[in-house]
Amino acid sequence: MSNLKTKELSKMGYTNDQARSLVINTISKHYKHHSIAAITELLTHIINNPKDYLDHEHLGKIAETLTGKTKSRDFEAFSLLAQPGPYKVYGTNEIDTGAKKQMQLAMSLPIALQGALMPDAHTGYGLPIGGVIATDNTIIPYAVGVDIGCRMSLSIINEPASFFMRYSHQLKQALKNHTHFGIEGSLDVQPYHEILDSPVFNETEFLKRLQGKAARQLGTSGSGNHFVEFGEIELFENNSMKLPAKKYMALLSHSGSRGLGANIAGHYTQIAVERCRLPGEVQKLAWLDLTTEAGIEYWISMNLAGEYAKACHDTIHQTLLKSLGLQTLVNIENHHNFAWKEKLANGHEMIVHRKGATPAHEGEMGIIPGS
Repeated sequence: MSNLKTKELSKMGYTNDQARSLVINTISKHYKHHSIAAITELLTHIINNPKDYLDHEHLGKIAETLTGKTKSRDFEAFSLLAQPGPYKVYGTNEIDTGAKKQMQLAMSLPIALQGALMPDAHTGYGLPIGGVIATDNTIIPYAVGVDIGCRMSLSIINEPASFFMRYSHQLKQALKNHTHFGIEGSLDVQPYHEILDSPVFNETEFLKRLQGKAARQLGTSGSGNHFVEFGEIELFENNSMKLPAKKYMALLSHSGSRGLGANIAGHYTQIAVERCRLPGEVQKLAWLDLTTEAGIEYWISMNLAGEYAKACHDTIHQTLLKSLGLQTLVNIENHHNFAWKEKLANGHEMIVHRKGATPAHEGEMGIIPGS
């Protein structure tokens, strides 16, 4: 795109400074891999037929400047509440001031019903990590988070902890061969999981376009604080898993829905921000009503991303352990960066967003990882 000059845009008919600026920004962002010839043909077609592009996701604003028509947008502006709604803070002395401020702002949203801040909460994007917020029939994509369905998965293995020391070289090699870290990339031998054939990928055009990426990244872990590691776990008498009390070898992983979840989060956050106008400091916490088409689409997409994240963990554990001839006795997992439909004591249904926090209902197994 850097080869396309302002002078050439003027020759095509883009004589308006605003139009030229929009063209340069739009093409460099969304069409950077297209050839100059293809871009020139596209821009010529837009200048000759701007009305055809008024509803285009990326080119609509360019068309608006050429026709003088502003596409009517369906949005509503909201103000924050004067007083934040009720929320509980666990371990307040250990939580940084930034996280507390973020939680106060989130609980000032007019849709907020209840909230909670976990003892390991810290400043995040929009909602603090370790923040929980319940809303009324609305979903906040950014409160769910970018890495939708990120989770911990623990496999307790049918071997004593001493196996770890005896076969450490083989374990290291297995990790190298059957896991992959980094923003992009895939495994040398791409695994298969039935999630890739899910009919949900056909629910929207947006999900259809992401199916290939999901297939390439299946069984990989991404970057950041994600990991796959072997270690030991000690179980005591009368443990919940009803296993003999002793030390076992275990496999623990932490990762999420990879590019699938990140793309879903970005796409629907943008739609929410356009339709739900909020003050700048909480702009990204815009929501989608679950009765609208976009809200329904996001809910479907979020759940697919959650199932895909689970499929990635299952693939990592099964592939790794099979390569070593090991068997799982018990697998425990729980996920965060997700939203659940739950009911209050009075029967009222709410949408509970947990970002970096997991459900802890009575009888529900969970994992709190160390650092």
